[in-house]
Amino acid sequence: METGRASKTALGVAIRRAAHQLADKPPVLDDPIALRLVGEGYPRLMERALHPVGRDFRGFMAARSRYAEDRLAEAVAGGITQYVVLGAGLDTFAYRNPFPALRVFEVDFPATQVWKRAMLEQAAIALPSNLVFVALDFEHQTLAEGLWQAGLDFEVPTFFGWLGVVPYLTLEAFRATLSVVAQMPAGSAVTFDYAVDPETLSPIGRIAFDRLAERVAAAGEPFQLFFTPETLEAELRQAGFHRVEQVDSVRLNDLYFNNRADGLKLSLLGLGMLATAWV
Repeated sequence: METGRASKTALGVAIRRAAHQLADKPPVLDDPIALRLVGEGYPRLMERALHPVGRDFRGFMAARSRYAEDRLAEAVAGGITQYVVLGAGLDTFAYRNPFPALRVFEVDFPATQVWKRAMLEQAAIALPSNLVFVALDFEHQTLAEGLWQAGLDFEVPTFFGWLGVVPYLTLEAFRATLSVVAQMPAGSAVTFDYAVDPETLSPIGRIAFDRLAERVAAAGEPFQLFFTPETLEAELRQAGFHRVEQVDSVRLNDLYFNNRADGLKLSLLGLGMLATAWV
């Protein structure tokens, strides 16, 4: 996305998380803040997100956040006290954070943060004392510099969430961010989602991918970066991570969608996967 404007895809993700609260019972991700944040100002987008055709996509948006927050909870149980949300967009974890000792650093472009803070104020959502906004213009500042100036302690293990960002990056930018995480103390980790190389998809999967790619490109945020599980594993190992977990839709269904009365499950088209890598 451009540094001078807020993210359209971030709004779409937030609306789908909010729609998930309304349409899918019980929710995979319990996120009442998303409903308050989105409010009633986007009726057409909400109607689209609630449509049965959009069921799988909103399910994946909920599942990827749930997976990241489950990994974070495990990290907190192991002593982690810092959580960095990279490309935070309209993420709501900081406003329903159940861990009083966990400091949350939301990193994003300045324009996106101005937009988000206005939405938070309009929705009367209070800013928690353990939240730090890190407005980062990558043209003038590195991620490490921004986090250091924001008060992140680089001497203690830290968990990073990086959802809805990697497919839009260049390989150079992806590697630069990985290097920051990989240089953190042992016990640090990052969870992110990535787009599977479209050349490896089934014919039906490729059609679905092409439609999604057209939509995000029309929003001014085209997909740029793709991996296979094998090429991603190699990137993470080369960056210095010692343990890697990758999760596909089959595994997410096993974790979060079994025995649901409403039958909600993720499709097995395999457009995206989730990964967690530990330092």
